[in-house]
Amino acid sequence: MPAIAILGTGMAAFGAASRLAEADAPFVCYDKNVYHGGHTATFVDPSGFVFDDGPHISFTKDARLQRFLAAQVDDQYESVKVRINNYWHGHWITHPAQVNLYGLPTDLVVRVLRDFVEARDRDEHDVKHYADWLETAYGTTFAETFPMVYGRKYHTTSADNMSTEWLGPRMYRPSLEELFRGALAPTPTTDVHYVTHFRYPTRGGFASYLRRFPEMADLRLGHDLVGLDPVRRELRFAGGAVQPYEQVISSIPLPELVARVDGAPDEVVEAARRLAFTTAVMVNLGVDREDLSEAHITYIYDEDIIFPRLNFPHMLSPHNVPPGSGSIQVELYFSDKYRPLDRPAEALIDPVVADLHKVGVLQERDRLLFAEARVVRYANVIYDLERADAVRVVHRFLDEVGVHYCGRYGNWNHEWTDEAFASGEQAASAVLDERR
Repeated sequence: MPAIAILGTGMAAFGAASRLAEADAPFVCYDKNVYHGGHTATFVDPSGFVFDDGPHISFTKDARLQRFLAAQVDDQYESVKVRINNYWHGHWITHPAQVNLYGLPTDLVVRVLRDFVEARDRDEHDVKHYADWLETAYGTTFAETFPMVYGRKYHTTSADNMSTEWLGPRMYRPSLEELFRGALAPTPTTDVHYVTHFRYPTRGGFASYLRRFPEMADLRLGHDLVGLDPVRRELRFAGGAVQPYEQVISSIPLPELVARVDGAPDEVVEAARRLAFTTAVMVNLGVDREDLSEAHITYIYDEDIIFPRLNFPHMLSPHNVPPGSGSIQVELYFSDKYRPLDRPAEALIDPVVADLHKVGVLQERDRLLFAEARVVRYANVIYDLERADAVRVVHRFLDEVGVHYCGRYGNWNHEWTDEAFASGEQAASAVLDERR
């Protein structure tokens, strides 16, 4: 009997597999990589530096999932109170910046406060895109000085080309009192961010949360999908292998999936091509010093600094680095649609190091013990103004041909770890309902 096929082995696929295993349903997981985990992957250098495939932490408040993930690592995890800061033109600002303006140039603070008060009279029904939302939420000065600059570097497109569907709790909107207190008093406001605490595996990096995946599932790695026939219910793989399936759940990116489905109409193929996403270059650095940062995450707002965000993996777990060392994961973002990566990733290491010296994270006496540039394709979904319509077209087609989808790249949204896992469970539950 053909088994249920799961395409991908990341966090969403893990959720689907867990649900199917609970129901004792036959399933097989396929992945083009020779390792499982998708973006929930960790790379360990022989020198002892550990870097995830991009910044990953678990901050779910879902008690069930907290218990589940803890069990995967035998309750060996770090529980950390998150610290985040911001850098703007030589100033280090507590996060979120909108309620921690104290110490910035007086003229700037006055303009931010004035614009914020004036923005309270704006009609929120006039918000048509992210730029409108920012100006309505914070006023023009703050919007143009901070989030719009950061957004161009992180999203690779301008705020007036983005919708607001992705916001959720990500952008805190302060009250007038909070804004003024943060501007007039030196006591920072730190408890309003949507992430206050997180968990991270003590050893093995974030991928340790999936280390028991192979025990519960038939993982067929090195299987690069080249075709999916929804009529014959067959999967074709590079090298000529053909596998029948009963039903299929996919967590692979929609543009990659649609390109492989036999008989996809031109309208659907074109919609998939319109889906925008970022490609990240992670410049991973090992340094002969631990005290690199007071924060786990730093947002950079300067237009002339090449990177928008920094992470410090050695602050997640001391086992991510050799003793006495520190590590920096520098994020840079590109996109096929708006800002193509036009050079080898390794060529970005030197500019990154130069800018780390410029902002003061690296010092002249620091010695680099490790350096690499790793390309992460399909880093984030870009919520441009074409996204919603294109996703509707693609999802409608997949529903018609019986292909279930899940995860950040199947649902084409900004799912976090717990949301991706839950979406996999939901897709599997839908499949089980169909089998009854």
